[in-house]
Amino acid sequence: MALCAFPFTGSLSKGLTGTHWLNGSGLLPHPCCKKNHQKVRKSSNGVHASLSERGEYFSQKPPTPLLDTINYPIHMKNLSTKELKQLADELRSDVIFNVSKTGGHLGSSLGVIELTVALHFVFNTPQDRILWDVGHQVISYPHKILTGRRDKMPTLRQTNGLSGFTKRSESDYDCFGTGHSSTTISAGLGMAVGRDLKGRSNNVVAVIGDGAMTAGQAYEAMNNAGYLDSDMIVILNDNKQVSLPTANLDGPTAPVGALSSALSRLQSNRPLRELREVAKGVTKQIGGPMHELAAKVDEYARGLISGSGSTFFEELGLYYIGPVDGHNLDDLTAILNEVKSTKTTGPVLIHVITEKGRGYPYAEKAADKYHGVTKFDPATGKQFKSSAPTQSYTTYFAEALIAEAESDKDIVAIHAAMGGGTGLNLFQRRFPTRCFDVGIAEQHAVTFAAGLACEGIKPFCAIYSSFLQRAYDQVVHDVDLQKLPVRFAMDRAGLVGADGPTHCGAFDVTYMACLPNMVVMAPSDEAELFHMVATAAAIDDRPSCFRFPRGNGVGIELPKGNKGIPIEIGKGRVLIEGERVALLGYGTAVQSCMAAAALLEPHGIRLTVADARFCKPLDHDLIRSLAKSHQVLITVEEGSIGGFGSHVAQFMALDGLLDGNLKWRPLVLPDRYIDHGSPIDQQMEAGLTPSHIAATVCNILGKAREALEIMS
Repeated sequence: MALCAFPFTGSLSKGLTGTHWLNGSGLLPHPCCKKNHQKVRKSSNGVHASLSERGEYFSQKPPTPLLDTINYPIHMKNLSTKELKQLADELRSDVIFNVSKTGGHLGSSLGVIELTVALHFVFNTPQDRILWDVGHQVISYPHKILTGRRDKMPTLRQTNGLSGFTKRSESDYDCFGTGHSSTTISAGLGMAVGRDLKGRSNNVVAVIGDGAMTAGQAYEAMNNAGYLDSDMIVILNDNKQVSLPTANLDGPTAPVGALSSALSRLQSNRPLRELREVAKGVTKQIGGPMHELAAKVDEYARGLISGSGSTFFEELGLYYIGPVDGHNLDDLTAILNEVKSTKTTGPVLIHVITEKGRGYPYAEKAADKYHGVTKFDPATGKQFKSSAPTQSYTTYFAEALIAEAESDKDIVAIHAAMGGGTGLNLFQRRFPTRCFDVGIAEQHAVTFAAGLACEGIKPFCAIYSSFLQRAYDQVVHDVDLQKLPVRFAMDRAGLVGADGPTHCGAFDVTYMACLPNMVVMAPSDEAELFHMVATAAAIDDRPSCFRFPRGNGVGIELPKGNKGIPIEIGKGRVLIEGERVALLGYGTAVQSCMAAAALLEPHGIRLTVADARFCKPLDHDLIRSLAKSHQVLITVEEGSIGGFGSHVAQFMALDGLLDGNLKWRPLVLPDRYIDHGSPIDQQMEAGLTPSHIAATVCNILGKAREALEIMS
């Protein structure tokens, strides 16, 4: 299907500039309200809401009389446009106060309030499918509130509570689960084709952000959508935020208020579109010069009001509408209704301009737009970040890499739109020309690093464990097969708490240690992390990787000047000398092994605790020594089946160490996905707490009573 593009020049309508905050009910405070002065504002329904004396937002949740009547989208169908605006304002305050109590992704939720209201007003979910992408621009909290889950919002991201993302098992309104970005166009196209094959007529809408559009999969999907020509709607939520904490890129030309509305309405005009479709159908049948003439007329019609922003989508075969003010409910509902009712074939892309953090002054002013927040005070915007005696492993990694880069000018860092999440914003501040943000494009990040390695550069590719899954073929084919010295720093390894299974780093040891040329290591504490960064920097003849968890260090003394000392490849260490039972830990699971040993000491059981350090190559001498001098060997790791323990078992089997009386037990993550919750709850479910390890030892030794005492 050919694209008809109507981009608009000028400035956005006033609602998007920040000069007009009120959008209907008057519940949102104006930024000019001064601190320490109480302001009272009357909403359209007569309810008074007062601003806090302490800041720029309400200290108490404003009344939400209209939202209180909306349990499901069907309850919105008879609302007037004025009431929809009031609903949007009430929904915005509801999101702010809910997230203030739980923490979570705030800024992106506030940016799509009006869009969420418009979509659920126009379309008939769950029969119509709405897919919510992630990736810094779109998050589903407003969607959850409007689809029967408002009363559960206080449980957001908590054990047995609501997921922070869409989740098919949570609600029929969540037609597709998303935790990694850039997937909704592909999934939406699949649903559209499946609908066509089944002879159904429901709508499919994929909402995706401009940050998610940096991933190749989105373009692969659009290319295929243009070819298959199935009816579907892609909504591009453009808030010019493609990286974290934030990277403001020059976006498309902003539309003028009234002109934007007029041209957007024209662009979605049904008779014009249907006329063009009929013309195309007829001329394709006639063929030859007539088809060429129709194509030129169509091109001329588009050229009258087109600009540079639409040509790319046009070539992919998507019908382009926009840009549209994503906070103007009049325009949104009108355009969505027109597109919904148009009986033509093919994919449509609606380009919506929104403001991340919209309607909450502290989010609008913050560099990261309050993308991800801890619990906070709505009135002042102050986040209640717990103070800890140690820093996060992420920060320690950044400091270690900076120290290495100070003495080696060939070291560079790469991340995939996660400068804040990986700590590389600190590296970039020190070395602005040696840090590369490639966007949400992990595949490109890995092969880009491979190219750098070919030229003698030393790339450190910092990608979350679960996100590196997206680039596995590049790790295998472009890096490991060619034995290129790319260094992978895999953050968020193991269980990750509130973010749940979409972000859980369960599989990296398994998928990296099976590669023939890869060096695979994991630090047991923050000092070891410094040493492993130094080790990776020193390895220059093959690829290497190291994993580290979400959370803070244990408080061990750091190397002088943050400069680690390279570790001998494939050499572990014994931390506690004991008898009968040896615990061989990998990564930060070593800390749980140490705690288990302390639990068992009062019971007269003295354990040996060893830190493997390396999964590949294994320390064969250490494993032989432990196997021959103990009755029981237990491997412990916070990773999936097939990881460190499997490599140890493979070696012991081939070495004959399992032919005698040795008892070997692997403690790994269970073979299932563990839902979001507190870290301790997740470890309890996984059976990897110090108590579980200690109880396993007791049961193997025939001390069931002691095992029960420890677990109780």
